[in-house]
Amino acid sequence: MVKLGQSSFRRILLSRILLLSVPVLLVGEYVTYRKARSTLLETARQNLTESAVRKAETIEQWAKSLRSNLIGASESSILQSVEPKDYQKFIAQLGQRLPTQVDCVQLTNLQTNQVIASTCGPLPILSKSPPANFWPQQQQQQALLDDKSVYISLSWPDMQQGKTKDKNPLSSTAKFSDSSKEGQEGKESQVSLVLSAPVYTRRGNSRQLSYALSLQSSLPVQTSAPKGSLAGYTVAIDQDGTILAHPNIDRVGRNIDQEADADRLKSLLKRAIAGGQAFLHLFSFEKNGVELLAGYAAIPSPLTKKENSKWIILAVSRLDYALSGLEEIQQVLFILIVSLIGASIIATLYLSRDLARPLEKLRDYALKVDTEAPQAVPQNLKIREFNQLADALNSMVGRLKSWADELEVATKEAKVANQLKDEFLRNISHELRTPLNGIIGFLQIVRDGYCDDREEEMDFLQRAHDSAMQLLNIINDILDIAKIEAGSFSLMFEVIDMTEVLEDAIELQAILIKEKGLKLHLPLPSPPITVYADPEKLKQVFLNVLSNAVKFTEFGSITISINIESNKIKIPERLNGNLGENTTSLSEDPESVVVTIKDTGIGIDPEQQQKLFQPFVMVDGSTTRKFGGNGLGLAISRKIMESMRGSITIHSAGINQGATVVISLPVIQPSNAAVDNPDLLKENVMFKGFD
Repeated sequence: MVKLGQSSFRRILLSRILLLSVPVLLVGEYVTYRKARSTLLETARQNLTESAVRKAETIEQWAKSLRSNLIGASESSILQSVEPKDYQKFIAQLGQRLPTQVDCVQLTNLQTNQVIASTCGPLPILSKSPPANFWPQQQQQQALLDDKSVYISLSWPDMQQGKTKDKNPLSSTAKFSDSSKEGQEGKESQVSLVLSAPVYTRRGNSRQLSYALSLQSSLPVQTSAPKGSLAGYTVAIDQDGTILAHPNIDRVGRNIDQEADADRLKSLLKRAIAGGQAFLHLFSFEKNGVELLAGYAAIPSPLTKKENSKWIILAVSRLDYALSGLEEIQQVLFILIVSLIGASIIATLYLSRDLARPLEKLRDYALKVDTEAPQAVPQNLKIREFNQLADALNSMVGRLKSWADELEVATKEAKVANQLKDEFLRNISHELRTPLNGIIGFLQIVRDGYCDDREEEMDFLQRAHDSAMQLLNIINDILDIAKIEAGSFSLMFEVIDMTEVLEDAIELQAILIKEKGLKLHLPLPSPPITVYADPEKLKQVFLNVLSNAVKFTEFGSITISINIESNKIKIPERLNGNLGENTTSLSEDPESVVVTIKDTGIGIDPEQQQKLFQPFVMVDGSTTRKFGGNGLGLAISRKIMESMRGSITIHSAGINQGATVVISLPVIQPSNAAVDNPDLLKENVMFKGFD
């Protein structure tokens, strides 16, 4: 059942992929947009800087061309030889022949300051006369004019009423014509250069200064920059900060101190005068506050030969014009991002379906595993990992079923063990109370003086002593089994004669055998049989087996035999409780001593024989059974024999057919009985508890 707040795998997968892919696509689009903008901006900066350099070179070459053409025209022999009445014709022809765009050519009589020939009307274009003695009054015949002979001045745009502008371009009384608007080209909207050169006429052997040949030409500037153009419009500023050329005629003649971006413009002037060629962002150079991008370069001022006199030429373009190509990129990116998002959604839908279907099949399989008719695990899921998951799930289900079966068996065994434990507790309580009650009763009789004589008193004390020893044996068995379970049970190995240990055990049980009237058949005397074992623990094993034989045999006999048998195996040495890496056998064909103890007692049911070596297990588990015991002796004996590399087994044909116990240990051959290494004579070995 679907719970509130939960979602399907498909929906989660779809949402997660979209949440991951869409931001990545948007970030990619933004990064691409920023990269394209940076590239376009860098391209615009470089182009504007190069454009400013080209514009500066054009203006510089324009000024040089005007100067050289003027010098050539002023030294023309035709001008010096024709009659004054023909000057107008010559000037008109000269204006047509000049290669550089010239707005006006005039010839002025220096004596009368009158224009005697002009291509632009009678008004003089030379608003400011050259300084006195700028040109020498006489010149030798062979002397030629040079650039220093050319006087250059600026001609500002005409004022409203056709008058020339005030000689001080920064005068607060100067007013510009309203007819000159932004983008208007020609001499009426931009500053013009007026160049004048002397004209000498022949007077004997010398030439006399008579006229001044002047020409006027507007700055060759670009007054507009269309959208997408990276050349920019031209702005010219002199070293004093006066604007010489600007698309807006109202700006011409102003100083940059009056501009909002005065600080940035001053910084630009300093860097340009220092020889820099770069770009600058302007934010308030236009009235509407549009951000501008300007490249700049400097040229020597045509007005003077001073070294630090410069004109700064700017190539200016609006930033949005320079980045006009970004609009197309934005459209392309928008279409691309929409397409990618759509493709991502479609791909995610298919991906979520292909991933969800195998999981849904595995889910259905897992839900029906515990039903009466479970389905087979899905196969051929087209995705290798899902096939591996299906195999793992199938293997896990198999293991779970196996574990369930094992758990069921273990549960049954636990119930049986719990039952055995309860029987053991009931039995052990009986076994403990019986000798305790005897001890208490015998001691009370002696203490209260109910004994007739000293002999009877000693008899009661002996019985109390026997009960105490019985109680001590029970406690020792319990302690031994506890040590075995804890893994702290230890053995002291020695090279011993096993026949002596067996004789000691038989001697301790001889009285009980005689009291019950049983016959004891012993083996014939034999040479010493040396084994590597713990003598005390080995004696304990013999005593456990002999006491069981005596206890469960009411009549008949007990037969003990000793045989030597070949094992046909190699027995490794044990040093310090561990098997050595380089193990060697005590004999290439080792032998084992086999002690067989056979009785004619009550026998054992064959189905119960293997259980006798488990702790707390007894064939008769009731507290009222006839023979007594605690069910620990054989379990302890088996662990002791296994720790000494021996074995103990029990066999009985059935009830009332007696039992046979076989005990075996490896024999040390006489040639190896004398061991020089003391570690082989005595060795303390710890072993783990029951598996």
